[in-house]
This record gives sequence, structure tokens and C-alpha cells, in this order.
Amino acid sequence: MKLGILGSGKIIKEVLPVLEQVENIDLVAIAGRHERKLEDLVEEFNIGKYYIGIDDLLADPDIDTIYVALPNNLHYEAMDKAIDKGKDIICEKPFCGNLRETKDIFDRAFAKGLIVLEAASHRFIPNALAVRDELKKLGEIKIVSFNYSQYSSRYDKFKEGEIAPVFDRSMNGGALMDINFYNVDYLSMLFGRPKAVKYFPNMERGIDTSGILYLDYGDFKAIAIGSKDSDASLVNTIQTDRGTIEITDAINSFSTFRIKESGKDVFKEVNVNEPYHRMVYEFREFLEIISQRDMKKARKLFKISLDTSWILTEARKFAAIDFPND
Repeated sequence: MKLGILGSGKIIKEVLPVLEQVENIDLVAIAGRHERKLEDLVEEFNIGKYYIGIDDLLADPDIDTIYVALPNNLHYEAMDKAIDKGKDIICEKPFCGNLRETKDIFDRAFAKGLIVLEAASHRFIPNALAVRDELKKLGEIKIVSFNYSQYSSRYDKFKEGEIAPVFDRSMNGGALMDINFYNVDYLSMLFGRPKAVKYFPNMERGIDTSGILYLDYGDFKAIAIGSKDSDASLVNTIQTDRGTIEITDAINSFSTFRIKESGKDVFKEVNVNEPYHRMVYEFREFLEIISQRDMKKARKLFKISLDTSWILTEARKFAAIDFPND
């Protein structure tokens, strides 16, 4: 894979050391707005070159795959241009601002034989996959409750009027799209699209800083809580008529989980992860899918992205949180 990176923000500093651990990924170039930052990244991580702005990078014939790590509101435009240039795409979550944009990107890419993948680490972490297998043994699901609440380092400044992208409605921000995304996407991965969605946000300055999402799956109900304005213990539970699964950290980390059979007080601890950074699993999978042109796997992952985008779009509609491109 000859990779070009769009973006130089916080996530890039986490991703670049991960890419060094994955064989056969050649970091050809990186593009962003701040030249000094790009120069430092090129030197530190042995990236071939940098571009100011995305268009020159997308036109680079040495690049076959684009990793989009731009602010949320720029994902669609960047991927739209990448498809025109015939590039495969890996895009950071959340994929697009709404269902229409998500479907358009995937439809156009697949029509041209290109592969598009959403970067969501929990889809590939062994523990997250193991929970899906364990659920088959635990009878009928009754209640699912996920809570990812983490006080944002940017929230105090937000209250003072300094608006970071994550709290900017015009940039597709908010707790639902940011921190609650992981809960929603894992629900999509496990259970698909629900019958109904309702979102009850806490709103400040026109954006949801926290909120409770209700999903009706017919035979069972789910709650997904996401907060950037308060903290809580990261305890996630899936309750069935024969037992309970507890995930004791954030969904996107998934360092362990435990199982308790109904009527028993003892939990069985489970950890099938290897000692890797959580993103190693997804980039290894992305490399294989793209190099093998495995459209079957790409379409399977697309279905998760589509269901997640549907849930997020319906949730915002219910709460009357509109984005510019809606």
C-alpha cells in the first residue's frame, strides 16, 4: 500500500507510530495546512514528502490509497475528490455527516472498483469480535447499555466561548458524532439497524455536549450514552436471559471483558487480545482487504458504516440537530 495522509491533527500523532508496526505500508506523503508541523512529522516518521493542501497529494501518481484524518465536515469533499483520482480510501470516523453523503461515497467508489473503509478500531479488536461469538451462547438479549463519558480537555474553553471543531455544529461536531459514535457503531456491528431511534441531548451553544440515545430493536432495547461534559465509569453491559457480558473500558479500546451466567456471582474474565496498539488490528485488515481487492469484506464493513450513519442521522433528526449539508 502506498499511502497518502490527509490531515496533521491529534489523531495523526497516534496513527503514525502504529503504521510503523504494519509491514508493507509505504508512507508516501502527508498533506495539511501547517508547514512547520508537516516538516516535523515527515522527519520524525520518515514520510516521503508533504503537501500544503490536499489537491496536490491526491494528484500524486505514487499514491494508491488515501487516509482521511481531516475534521468531520471535510471528509465528504476529500473522499469525493479521491474517488475522481482513482484512489482507495480509509476514512476516520465518523465517515460522513449524514446518510446521504455516506451512501453516495460508497456507491461511487464501488461503481469504479475502488475500496472504501471506515477506520473504527473496535470492528477488528479480537475482544470485540469475541463478544459477538459469546452472545450466541447466552440466549435472548434483553437490555444493552453502553456508556462512554469522558470530560473533554476542550470543554472548559468551550464554556468560555472558544469553540473547538468537536464542539462546532458547522463542522459536524457534538458528543453523538464524536464519543458516542463508538457505542453506536458497535451496536451496528453486533445487531444491525434498529427499528426506531430517539436521541435526548444536553445542548450548549447549539451543540450536544452529552446525550442519551435510545434504540429499539424490537425484542430488546439499547441505550448509548456519550458525554464530553462529564465523567463516568466506563461500564458497558449486554444482558440476556442466561447471562451478562460486561465490557469494563471504552468500546474503542476493549482491553478485556467478562461474562457472568444468570444466577451466579462469579465473572469469567476474558482477554484474547495480543499486545498491540488497538489500531494495529484495523490497519493490518485494511492492508489485506486493499491488497487482495477483497470487495466482499469491504461491502460487509460498508453495511456497518451504512447502519451507523442511518442511526446517527435519525438521532439528529429526532433531536433537531442539523448540519450544514443536511
